[in-house]
Amino acid sequence: MDKKILDACCGGRWFWFNKNHPDALYIDNRVCEKGHDKYRKNHSVEPDIVMDFREMSFPDKSFKLVVFDPPHMKTLGKTSKFARYYGRLFDTWETDLARGFSECWRVLEDNGVLIFKWNECEIKLKDILKLFPQVPLFGHPTNSKNTTHWLCFMKLDGA
Repeated sequence: MDKKILDACCGGRWFWFNKNHPDALYIDNRVCEKGHDKYRKNHSVEPDIVMDFREMSFPDKSFKLVVFDPPHMKTLGKTSKFARYYGRLFDTWETDLARGFSECWRVLEDNGVLIFKWNECEIKLKDILKLFPQVPLFGHPTNSKNTTHWLCFMKLDGA
């Protein structure tokens, strides 16, 4: 693997400064080509590899940095605009997110960093963190309502 960074659910690569960073591999389980929405004509979901974050085919310890920004909403309709932009959670969301975190942790190298982003629009961060066996090193809420959280985990001593 020649890529050092994995974005495990890249979506539209919204927060990337370089949306085609040469050291990053972008995966998502969906594809939406440009022009799928007349209001956001440039929006697309075009992963390098179509793959589900719950079951990744990468070997253990493949990446130095993993970004995990899963869908945050469970009440979206299958064809809603928000679902097309950001993805959606299913009724199995607790198991799905736990599996996703476990997979991200598995493909992370020892002493690697996992960045996790969560928005509390429907599910509180404290309820999400109960699903993960690791504890974040630090985090920070952002946006005007402090509902979007960025957390940093590090795989210390082969944890």
